[in-house]
Amino acid sequence: MKKKIFLYLMMPLSLLACNGGTNKDSVDKADSSNEVKSDSTSTSNTMDTTTKSNGVLAVDESTAKFLVNVADVSMTEVQLGQIAAEKASNQRVKDFGSMMVKDHSAANDELKTLAANKNVTLPGSISEEHQKKIDDLNKKTGKDFDKAYMDMMEDGHESTVKDFEKNNDNKDADVKAFVNKMLPTLKMHLDSAKAIKKALK
Repeated sequence: MKKKIFLYLMMPLSLLACNGGTNKDSVDKADSSNEVKSDSTSTSNTMDTTTKSNGVLAVDESTAKFLVNVADVSMTEVQLGQIAAEKASNQRVKDFGSMMVKDHSAANDELKTLAANKNVTLPGSISEEHQKKIDDLNKKTGKDFDKAYMDMMEDGHESTVKDFEKNNDNKDADVKAFVNKMLPTLKMHLDSAKAIKKALK
């Protein structure tokens, strides 16, 4: 009996130990994991083909952060797109949502492959910040939903295009190729978002 009580008492402590005592955001966890790998990279002056097998980053830390952010944004775009395709009252908004699901799901798949090749840890779920935006949007209906969604799409894609343009000459050839492949699609999304938003007024 005493043994059972001891086990029950120890259980919360073991759970805390597993979580490191804190409930970290998915993006923070990914960034922390990549920082550890980056520290390992800095001990060796060259990032060669052995870095992946040694468990260190094959890109610099700022590039890893960029890839983590892209993953978070892209997962958010897919979820928002699914909601818009279902809830929007305007057909153009519904169609835009469906396009977001299709394009950003494909981008996510390419990103996962790229990150795995560079030993970059990506977040497994949407960040708390973006999840709150999703939850807030989900409470809206009708024209209010359409307008709020297209506002988010314009603002989000403006920010994403800027981030991609900053990395379109990345020193890693694979990251550079990914960025330059995605940029035209992101710019098209932004142009479409602006046009639809204007038509809603």
